[in-house]
Amino acid sequence: MNKMKVVQCWDDGVNDDIRLIEILRRHGAKASFNLNPATHQESRCGGMSERWKKRIERLSRGELNSVYEGFTIANHSMSHPRATGIPLEQWREEVVDARKMLQDWFQQPIRGFVYPYGNYDEATSEVVREAGHVYARTTQNATPCMPPADPMQFHPNCKFDHSSFWEIYERAKSSGGGVFYFWGHSFEMCREEEWADFDAKIARISADPEAEWAELPELFLSDSNRNL
Repeated sequence: MNKMKVVQCWDDGVNDDIRLIEILRRHGAKASFNLNPATHQESRCGGMSERWKKRIERLSRGELNSVYEGFTIANHSMSHPRATGIPLEQWREEVVDARKMLQDWFQQPIRGFVYPYGNYDEATSEVVREAGHVYARTTQNATPCMPPADPMQFHPNCKFDHSSFWEIYERAKSSGGGVFYFWGHSFEMCREEEWADFDAKIARISADPEAEWAELPELFLSDSNRNL
C-alpha cells in the first residue's frame, strides 16, 4: 500500500517556533521553516501584537541553527515584501540574496520558496524559478495539491487550523496525488487549548498507518538532482 505523504511548513521564524518544534520532535514529524534573513538580527526583535494579543518576536540570528537543527529551511525572501509591490529587479535581489544567505547559514540546499503574503504574478514567480528553487508555495488551497500545474505556484491543501482539516486530510488520501500539505504561523496558536489540539493533530498523523511524513523538496526532486 502506498502511504500518503504528509508535508507541512511554517512561516517567519518566530519565537513560538521553539514550542512548535518541541511538539514535532516528540512525534517524529518533519517540517520546513520559511525564513527571511534580514529579519533575524543580533537579538530578538518584535513586540506585542494587537491582533494576536501576545508578544511575537523574530528569533535572533544566533538562535536559528540550534532551533531548526534537523529541519528543512526554505526561502521566504530577504525582508518579506509583497512581490508585485516592488520593482522586478529588487524582487530578484530579495529572492537570490536570501537563498544564498540561508544556504551559507544552514549549510543545506535551499530548494523551496514561499511568497510573502501569498503575493505573486507570472513575472515574479519566474524569478523564483530562475533562482534555483524547485517549488514555491502560495496561500491558495487545492485538493489534490499534487501535481501542481506549475511548481512555482504550488497550492497547499489548507492551513493547520482549517475547520475542515480532517475532512480535507481524508479527501487527500483518496485523491490521485497522494499528498497532504498544510502550513501556518506558530504565533497563530494563542491559547493552551490550541496548542493541545495541535499536539493531538501531529500525534494522530504520526500514528496513521496510511500516512508518512515527508520533506517538501523531495516531492519535486528526481534521483538525478537530489544531491544538487
